[in-house]
Amino acid sequence: MKAMLLRVGIDKSSDGILSPIFPDGTFEYIPLSEKDDGSNEIRTYHDLLGHKGKPLSTYLPTKLANRKVHLDPEFTTFTYGDTGRKANYLSKLNQGDLLVFYAGLTPYKDAGYPEALYIMGYFTVKKIWAKIDEPRGTGSVRIIRKKYPNNSHPKRVDIRDMVLVVGDPGKSKLLEKGILISQKKINKIGRRYHAVSPQMEELLGIKGSIQRSIPPRFIEEEHNIGNLKKLLGLTV
Repeated sequence: MKAMLLRVGIDKSSDGILSPIFPDGTFEYIPLSEKDDGSNEIRTYHDLLGHKGKPLSTYLPTKLANRKVHLDPEFTTFTYGDTGRKANYLSKLNQGDLLVFYAGLTPYKDAGYPEALYIMGYFTVKKIWAKIDEPRGTGSVRIIRKKYPNNSHPKRVDIRDMVLVVGDPGKSKLLEKGILISQKKINKIGRRYHAVSPQMEELLGIKGSIQRSIPPRFIEEEHNIGNLKKLLGLTV
């Protein structure tokens, strides 16, 4: 068994903003905005409700709130899909592995939490759909779009090279509270970046920058996997 840590959600490099974390440690998962003009996605941030029962647009400036969302990962049917380099990494996952998502969160109205990276959810892998519409592939574009309508990625025009991970519904979850995993450090040119915190280095056996989603970080040692499962509230 192994785990892969992957950064997701709205961020400053893509949309200029982070998801909010509240005084009680709860947060809202705000997905990226849709960048594919040909996508069949029609939902905007006004259409998606967060943990607090409010539209996600509540936490966004008007210009961004009116954009279409790229809801991926989604935690209704527990799917995450991507292409290119990310797809290559996703294809390394097997049934029973953990795909752990983390996101950048920023304090909402002086919430008292640092702006940092937090684990916000996970899938226990149930199925991998890959090489869509290829002769040796595991599915078709039509089947994928019909079976997983809640995920924005299959709604893009060309998904033939997409890898789609499906989580076990009983063993996958969007967390209620974020788990802090980063600490800001300064690089050689004086720029701040998010690195694995000392506590998480010890628990998870990973270190260095986790500012970006590529390359994702893999956890494979048994005792580190055990520590991760405890963090997530899973049975060890």
